[in-house]
This record gives sequence, structure tokens and C-alpha cells, in this order.
Amino acid sequence: MTKAAYEVMRDDGVPIKSWTRGVPFEDAAKQQLRNIASLPFIHKHIAVMPDVHLGNGATIGSVVPTLGAVIPAAVGVDIGCGMMAVKTSLRADQLPDNLKPMRLAIEAAVPHGRSKHLRGRRDKGSWNDLPADVIKAWLPLSHQFERLAQKHSVLEKTNNINHLGTLGTGNHFIEVCLDEHDAVWIMLHSGSRGVGNRIGSYFIEQAKRDMERWHIQLPDKALAYLPEGSENFNDYVEAVEWAQEFARTNREVMMARVIAALRAVMGIEFEASMEAVNCHHNYVSRERHFGKEVLLTRKGAVRARAGEMGIIPGSMGAKSFIVRGLGNEDSFCSCSHGAGRVMSRTQAKKLVSLDEHKKAVQGVECRADEDVIDETPSAYKSIDAVMKAQQDLIEVVYTLKQVVCVKG
Repeated sequence: MTKAAYEVMRDDGVPIKSWTRGVPFEDAAKQQLRNIASLPFIHKHIAVMPDVHLGNGATIGSVVPTLGAVIPAAVGVDIGCGMMAVKTSLRADQLPDNLKPMRLAIEAAVPHGRSKHLRGRRDKGSWNDLPADVIKAWLPLSHQFERLAQKHSVLEKTNNINHLGTLGTGNHFIEVCLDEHDAVWIMLHSGSRGVGNRIGSYFIEQAKRDMERWHIQLPDKALAYLPEGSENFNDYVEAVEWAQEFARTNREVMMARVIAALRAVMGIEFEASMEAVNCHHNYVSRERHFGKEVLLTRKGAVRARAGEMGIIPGSMGAKSFIVRGLGNEDSFCSCSHGAGRVMSRTQAKKLVSLDEHKKAVQGVECRADEDVIDETPSAYKSIDAVMKAQQDLIEVVYTLKQVVCVKG
């Protein structure tokens, strides 16, 4: 009999199946998962991906199936965060020797980062004068947003349209990559930005208030849930589905702008729709697993149904992968969303020197300053070990290595 690729933890709740052989799996993350597994509405088991690590509220790298309830903190505040990658007709030998103008062109085309100490000034990571393509992309999203804002006024004064087509901060990035056949790819990572953050934060607090009102005791207050059929549940599901569509559109707008920037800076036309993948990795969806219709929350996990394409990025100095799902039902047809952190952002800034960071990203045209050390490669698990641990979840279609990286 073939040995299962996953390991099983059992406690008072449902089993926890983890694809973590050969990768770090911190005790604090295990306890966080036990807390989730103890909730009465978890269906069958929890699946844990090899990039697992402690999260704020719920564990990153977890797949949580629920019946009759949803946990807003398990989805998180970066609703719909995910990846998009496009293969172009460009070849490696067509790229210029000096890639800095390409990086600067991408940075000029897509607002990124966040201004410190704004004091009434525009945040550099948002739009000031809205471009026509952003206005056009907002229109299909606008009516439902207005309806949500009428019901929940806290959403009115958010960064919504002025964040559409912008990158954000933290681990969000835009990269130009080469695959193993020297084809040029464009890959990016972002989500629903300010408006998604507000939606997530607002409904997390609503769920906590409901728990207090109903005197429901939880192993962790962050696991406050919304029961199906309640007004907050229905509003949250509608809002989160809207935020996921915003996130998908956000990536599409950015991708179009990056393609245009590359065409302009290189002075040549090229095809950029040969193969494309656009996938969430922080989201909730209705799916059928083990005979039940469930609300499946993937927090730092990608859907990997049989034949379905996904993206698993490494750190800013490592390889990334375009993958095809194998439809493993034990993982609820899921795989990892990246390498997963082994250092917090604060730890990375304390423990990694600027010289060490520069050496780690050698050969990549990118910023190499104090503000990006928290994203240094050594802050992440080995992407090779992560991929080895999930060989029964996905197969690799392309291996990418970045040559340009723009960080938020």
C-alpha cells in the first residue's frame, strides 16, 4: 500500500492533514490549526499546505471546509489576493542587456508601495487622476459596490476605484521571468487592496460582536463566525464575492499596463496572450467535497482541480512555477500558494543585512534597499522543498526565474 503523502494530527476536533514533510511547521501554527479543527461546523478535515505558517486570525496555508457558517478571519483582509501570469512571444535574447529602464517603466505604469506620513498628500500607491482604462474596468464593479456601501456605510470612504490597477505593499510584486525554454513571462501578485481590507476588517468585527451577543465561547476570538442565514452572513458572502472580482480585475488592469510599458520601452510589438493564468489564493467559494456542498476557504492556497492551472511563486530570488492540478480530494483539490515565511518581517529586518540581501537577489534587476529586506529570500522556506512535499497535488508545467522584480 502506498504511503500517504500527508501526515495527520488528531486532537479534539476533526483531523488535520498536512503536506509538510521536509518543510518547517511551527508549533504556533499547529495550535492555531487545532483551534480551527475544534469548531463544530468543520467538514471532514482540514488540509494544510507545505507553505504553512502562523497567520493573523487563521493559519496561512490552510484549506478549511465549513457547513452552515463562514469565518471571516480565515479568509482574511487581503480578499482575493492571488497571482496572474502571461506567457509572451518574446525570447530571452530579445531582452536588453540593461534591464533597469524596463523596471522603471513598470514602476511608472503601475502605482505601488505606500507613502509614509501622508499629511493630506496623495498616497503614491493610488491613482490621482484616474486613467481611462481604470474607469472602464471599474464600471462593471460599481453598481454592486454602491449597493454594498448603502447597506454598510463604512465602505463608502474606502480606496476603491483609486486602488484599481495598483500593486500594494508587502509581498506583492510584478516580475519579468524566463522559463526553461527562454520564453519571457510577465507575472504579478496582488489582491483587493484597500477596499478588500476594509470589507474583511469590518465583517471580522461584526462576527466578533455576534459571538459576544450570542454568548458563544471560542478557542480564539479571531475565529468568530457568521452562521448561514443571518443577515451578516448574506452581506459578507456578497461583499467577499465582489472583492474577489475586484482582485481579479485589479490583476488584469495591471497586466495590461505592464505589457504596454514593456512594448513602449523595448520599441517592439510582441504577443502576450499565448498562455495566461489568473488565480486567487485568499478566498472562499462554494464547492462540493466528500458528498457535501461546503463553503471552502483557502487562506494561502490555490485551487488545483484535475487539469486546472495555477501559480506557485518563490521568493524574489528564487524560482516560481506554473502548475497543473492533479485533483487530489484529500487536499480539497488545493496546493500551496508560495514558499511560506520562516521569518516575520520584523525578524528579517533584524537578522538579514543589506549586503546579504543584495547577494541573495544577484542577477535580478530590482530594488535592493533597507525597505525590501523583509522580503529577502532567506525569510522564506525553500521553494524546492515546498514543491517536493506536494508532488501528489500538482505537476509542474513551467519553471520560471525572474530577471526583473518590482516590489510594493
